[in-house]
Amino acid sequence: MNILGPDSLVFGVDDVAACTQFFTDYGLTPVGVGESGGRFEAVDGTSIVIARRDDPSLPAPMETGTMLRKTIYGVADQATLDAIAAELSRDREVKRLPDGSIEASDDLGFVLGFQISVRRKIDVAGEAANSPGSKPARGPNTLGASAVAEFRPLTLSHVVYFVPDQAKAAKFYMDRLGFRCTDRFTDAGSFLRPAGTLDHHTLFLIQTPAFMKGVEHFTFHLSGPTAVLQCGYRFVAKGYQTYWGPGRHKFGSNWFWYFNSPVGCHVEYDADMDLHDDSWIAREAPMQVDESQIFLFQHREKWAPGGPPPAGQPH
Repeated sequence: MNILGPDSLVFGVDDVAACTQFFTDYGLTPVGVGESGGRFEAVDGTSIVIARRDDPSLPAPMETGTMLRKTIYGVADQATLDAIAAELSRDREVKRLPDGSIEASDDLGFVLGFQISVRRKIDVAGEAANSPGSKPARGPNTLGASAVAEFRPLTLSHVVYFVPDQAKAAKFYMDRLGFRCTDRFTDAGSFLRPAGTLDHHTLFLIQTPAFMKGVEHFTFHLSGPTAVLQCGYRFVAKGYQTYWGPGRHKFGSNWFWYFNSPVGCHVEYDADMDLHDDSWIAREAPMQVDESQIFLFQHREKWAPGGPPPAGQPH
């Protein structure tokens, strides 16, 4: 099935104003946003949608405290949409919505939507790096860094679920929707990608107790590691709290920086994810923090010598 990846995540939130400020500061473009919520778009049109928690148009909340109400996947064409509807209709209700999309739930109760993808083709240059011994990626007098450079989230990359039975959850996505496992943590987590993308993963499932079921984090791809570091640095300067990072993952190789958010989960910046085709053989490692990252920085406030001497010291 030609599923391209997540087009949108839909949240029912407590504080629309705080979420609006957060996603605007994160770099998404507000579209039709008001007191009741709205959409926040990346460059390619993928998005986050927020609405008030009691909005009757939202799917019913999960039994846990997660604010995620729906994950909407973009598909390549109507034939794929019809094939998904036929497959899932074999054993569960599939709703056909007025906008032409379909809606159903996975085997653990996460509400899924499927639509012909809204993704726009984008033409954004990736980060160019010069390295001794190789042809320069930037010619003479072309600067590689700018304190005033503008970076935008380009596309919705992936979403991570906490699930009480990750093996059952992974089986649903692989057997029913054609996802493939690219890598896994032993008995603890599966990295999955659908057929329509080469990205290392668009869905990661992590084994947790049932009361934690919900979304753990999601992220948008940026143009490169400099974009991750500069966007994260600016985000911290605006008062947002780092959760994890910056650093670089082992599985997927993507650079990361995670932040706490008002939608009840972590929100990440990422860049430079590995691509895999069907010849790739999944790796496996134990679930421990040292297997998740190659390196990890800790953010610190700027420091440099200068200024007045400490109180009580002579000039």
